[in-house]
Amino acid sequence: MAYKEEGKWWVSPANYLPEVTKNYHFPEHIEILDTTLRDGEQEPGIIFTREDKVAIAKHLDAAGVHRIEAGCPMTSEEDAAAIKEICALGLKAKIYCFVRGVMSDMDVAKACGVDGVVIEVPGSEQMLQGGMRWGMEKAIKAASEATRYAHELGLMVTFFPSDASRSDMDFLSTLLNGVLDAGGHFDSVALVDTFGAFSPEGAAYMVKELLRLGKPVEAHFHEDFGLSIPTTIAALQAGAFCAHVTVNGIGERAGSCPLEPLVMSLQCLYGQDTGIKYDELLGLSHEVAARSGKPVPPTKAIVGNRLFGWETGLPTGYWLKSREMNPLIMMPYHFSMTGQPAPHIYIGKKSGAANVTLVNERLGLAQIEDKDKVKELLHKVKELSIQVKRDLTDEEYTKLYHEVV
Repeated sequence: MAYKEEGKWWVSPANYLPEVTKNYHFPEHIEILDTTLRDGEQEPGIIFTREDKVAIAKHLDAAGVHRIEAGCPMTSEEDAAAIKEICALGLKAKIYCFVRGVMSDMDVAKACGVDGVVIEVPGSEQMLQGGMRWGMEKAIKAASEATRYAHELGLMVTFFPSDASRSDMDFLSTLLNGVLDAGGHFDSVALVDTFGAFSPEGAAYMVKELLRLGKPVEAHFHEDFGLSIPTTIAALQAGAFCAHVTVNGIGERAGSCPLEPLVMSLQCLYGQDTGIKYDELLGLSHEVAARSGKPVPPTKAIVGNRLFGWETGLPTGYWLKSREMNPLIMMPYHFSMTGQPAPHIYIGKKSGAANVTLVNERLGLAQIEDKDKVKELLHKVKELSIQVKRDLTDEEYTKLYHEVV
């Protein structure tokens, strides 16, 4: 049963019904391109040093990420040095860097030792004319020369038309076909949702239209409306072969498509194994959080530190009864799958007798047989919890326990 994998996940059987999956066109292999070191660092206030970038690249590789966009070598000498060092590590992941549609950038990229380049040129009429003050002919000339030269240097080329999601399809097709007709060369084209403006349906439509050009399509989507994961999945369902992500979803404005919930959703909800090592996700998240200075919200999907556990009495009671039978009765995927610790039972305003039992067990306190004593203890717990407006610390609970027992 694809929706239920023993010891790993248990999701809705509706996800796998033939009438639901019949129109899926996932590629045979889904690639993950991580752009934490470039797009992630573009979040204001995040600075990665050379040491940071090398350490994160090693961890991304250990997690099984297929491609690492290691940065933009024109940003600073330190960034160029970091990219060179990452390229010299001999990682399994392919190393790319981000460049402009300028031929001299290709020489810099080649000197860094990368496998490929992501070449940006404005991909919408408003971005081209309003942002660059260029006409279509100038954009086609620059992009064709840059992509052709990168290919001549032996680099893989992802063409990256920014703001493509807000482009008229005729405009975008004219740009892409113009580059190819002018002798340009790119191995794939990124459908770039610079401002997170896609609906899932819109993303799927544009992927299908781009595939008519005969080039593989990658999905680079942002989180402005909170839809980067469903839009990315919709793009992959429609035939895109590669998803661009960042660790913890860091990036400009609301951020980028987060690696962790994307790959877990693909595996558990859609049966698409990306090859990512899920048990590396938590450690990778912690490393990027520490080096970026941006902490992870405690209930953030997949990597939050308060995801597994309960304060409320009813679900705690369910957990008490089901944990030995099958932990997946009370969770969509097993906590160990992503390197998370076992569920933590909190105690506070919403707690019941099951919380007392499990907290006593964790703290090595004798269980309370007298039900009236349990009620008295819970009354004290609730009073203090309301007063401090949170669940109680172990020390606070232990003090109340001893007052009652």
